[in-house]
Amino acid sequence: MPRVCFFTGKKTTFGNQVTHRGKAKYLGGVGTKVTGITARKFRPNIQRVRAVIDGQIVRIKVSTKAIRNGLVVKPVKRKYKPEAAAATA
Repeated sequence: MPRVCFFTGKKTTFGNQVTHRGKAKYLGGVGTKVTGITARKFRPNIQRVRAVIDGQIVRIKVSTKAIRNGLVVKPVKRKYKPEAAAATA
């Protein structure tokens, strides 16, 4: 399954990591030089949660931003008691 948020559509994006060497001119150096450019990934913070979607409880992948913004409706907790304990009580 892809790493994509169910609500916001956030997904992995790509960029570059730029490596420098040297001392900046304003610090008295001759300037910084780029010594390498490497591909990197920016991954969103995706979590698998149980949520209520169209009245059904399903597991979905959502970003933490969607959880914080209240887009995820969590199912209610059951008050479960085993039948044997309920019968004797």
